[in-house]
Amino acid sequence: MKTNDTSRREFISATLLAGLAVTGCSTGKNPFEPDAATIETVKPSGEMIKLLSVDGEVIEVDKAFLKPVPSLPQVSNELARQGIPGKKFVMVIDLSRCKSLKKCQSSCNHMHSIHPGQNWIKVYPLHESEHTAPFWQPTTCMHCDEPPCVKVCPVDATFKRQDGIVLIDSDRCIGCRFCMAACPYSTRVFNWEELNLPKEIADQPYSCETSVPQKKGTVGKCDFCPDMARKGELPHCVSACPNGVFMFGDMIEDVVTNGAETFRFSDLVRDKAGYRLMEDLGTKPSVYYLPPVNRNFPFENNEEKEETKKS
Repeated sequence: MKTNDTSRREFISATLLAGLAVTGCSTGKNPFEPDAATIETVKPSGEMIKLLSVDGEVIEVDKAFLKPVPSLPQVSNELARQGIPGKKFVMVIDLSRCKSLKKCQSSCNHMHSIHPGQNWIKVYPLHESEHTAPFWQPTTCMHCDEPPCVKVCPVDATFKRQDGIVLIDSDRCIGCRFCMAACPYSTRVFNWEELNLPKEIADQPYSCETSVPQKKGTVGKCDFCPDMARKGELPHCVSACPNGVFMFGDMIEDVVTNGAETFRFSDLVRDKAGYRLMEDLGTKPSVYYLPPVNRNFPFENNEEKEETKKS
């Protein structure tokens, strides 16, 4: 019985590997038999593989004519929209540690194949008043508990999961940009042009957990890297920052980490006077900021210096 089970698994695995159309096959014909064009372009290897056809027959096909199926999303679209049970994800950004190296930005752009010139993480130089020192503020999607973007989306493309993450389903997005107008934090971008993606990325099946590949005519934004969270790993911005600016974690477990340090979330926010942006709007963001006191680095605006040199 064990031998039969093993053989069946081998047949099924090989059948999935083949990835060829088999619909409409008549009995007695090998559905995996290559056509004339394939035979002209692909040289047979001589190594025959046994497959299980849709008719339940064991057939043989040359290994050279097998085509691997594309990788499938880790989770279904339904599960991706539900989120991870028992979690409430939260981020803390320590402004005293930011030097505007923008490693967070470049890592996010690379891992999500974002269009050149666009950024899901924006790093702003801020100066609150004449007698206070300037500082850098990384700004991501706030993943609000009361997200106005979700309320205005007419097709349920923007949605909030049970773990607190707000995502965009590009398969549903119609490009109306109502969500962009509703977001008070201006963290969303619109894909005006077709992205020039590498073939291996363009051929990937779309997943709203990875937000890849992005599509022309749709809206994109920071997604908190839920595919990484599902694997128990940190978002790319967190792991890429060399100064530990970003901390990510679970409010239910009351813990956040930047990979090198771990903190009790409630203590960290209370003891260091954590705050959220535009709290008076009632959006209840899931991103908290620690004020830029006792800073690790002096403020240097290298971009401004470069512009001055050019002028």
